[in-house]
Amino acid sequence: MDIIWNDRKRLLLFGLPWTFTKYTCTSEKLILESGVFSTKEEEIRLYRIMDLTLERSFLQRIFGLGTIICDTVDKSTPKLYIQNIKGAKQVKEMLSEAVEAERVKKRVSSREYMATEDDCDHGEEE
Repeated sequence: MDIIWNDRKRLLLFGLPWTFTKYTCTSEKLILESGVFSTKEEEIRLYRIMDLTLERSFLQRIFGLGTIICDTVDKSTPKLYIQNIKGAKQVKEMLSEAVEAERVKKRVSSREYMATEDDCDHGEEE
């Protein structure tokens, strides 16, 4: 798997990458690694990302940072926050294109995720 993008979460003040949270995007998945002594790694398959939102507070705009919120259909991580990254608008566009490319490759359409478990008919008579 080739790495499309990687970065670290940056401190809001001055936008320096002095944190222990690392983001990596490959052609198939988005990986979030965090921690120093105890570490945690979250992985989301790109085709499972349903929506991307870019948020930029006043301080983030001053230091050229932004936060991307990924809404997913993953039960353990329904929202993934890519916080305080440089070039957030370009990264969001790159992620959007990678998500669409992976959906085409896997032949997945977003309508497959529109029905929830509550919408399913479990054979119950009304």
